[in-house]
Amino acid sequence: MVFDILLPVLSIAGLALLFGGLLGFAGKKFHVDVDPKVEQIQNVLPGANCGGCGLPGCGVFADAVAKGTADYSGCPVAGSDAAIQIAAIMGIEASVSERKVAFIKCNGVDDNVKRNYIYSGPTSCISASQLALGGSKACAYACLGLESCKNACPFDAVNMVDGIAEIDTVKCVACGKCVDACPKNLIDMVYDKAKIRVMCNSRDKGKTVKDNCRAGCIACTLCQKNCSEEAIVIENNIAIIDYDKCTLCGVCVDKCPTKSIKVLS
Repeated sequence: MVFDILLPVLSIAGLALLFGGLLGFAGKKFHVDVDPKVEQIQNVLPGANCGGCGLPGCGVFADAVAKGTADYSGCPVAGSDAAIQIAAIMGIEASVSERKVAFIKCNGVDDNVKRNYIYSGPTSCISASQLALGGSKACAYACLGLESCKNACPFDAVNMVDGIAEIDTVKCVACGKCVDACPKNLIDMVYDKAKIRVMCNSRDKGKTVKDNCRAGCIACTLCQKNCSEEAIVIENNIAIIDYDKCTLCGVCVDKCPTKSIKVLS
């Protein structure tokens, strides 16, 4: 009877030893050396796995940086301090660019923009944009305010205020998720320090803009004519600021008749 009990126990123990030996052999046979830089870089990264670097996660990004196929400053979440640390791990000199944040190019709040109809459907800008006239707002370029960008943001940096999206620049890490989520292509990444912004993205002519939204750019050229630094031009019926030339003097803000150019805090 004792033998009957011991036999299966010994059999299981023997199989365990056999499989253990096979696993040990396979581990040595197929062992792949891991660059120690990968772990060091990963320890610097925030572990958000947001994909803002363009890769599936922090581990993949760390491996790519170690192999030289990704830029050491490519993680928007980590910030400049982490980029400097990663550059040191890689043995290169850091050259960190200025901080960028997302910017919603629209001031079509409920009081400013006219509506073609009342939208009743899924809380999704993508769904609403596929309806007649590209959405309920009279301006075909306006923010629909249905939270697609907010839902895409993994850092809670997007809020809905008076019918349009608004960026919390303190929380924003410029990961680009909101940019991809916006069906109106209303979101750009701009330098955080560039506080003078054109709050409009309409390419319509002035009269059409006026009919649809009282806060839109009407391409009157007053901002362009009064900018002593030649930092602002009108292209495709919209004012465009060259932030490399802009000195933040605010003249364009004062001259804009529709107040579509603003100084953000």
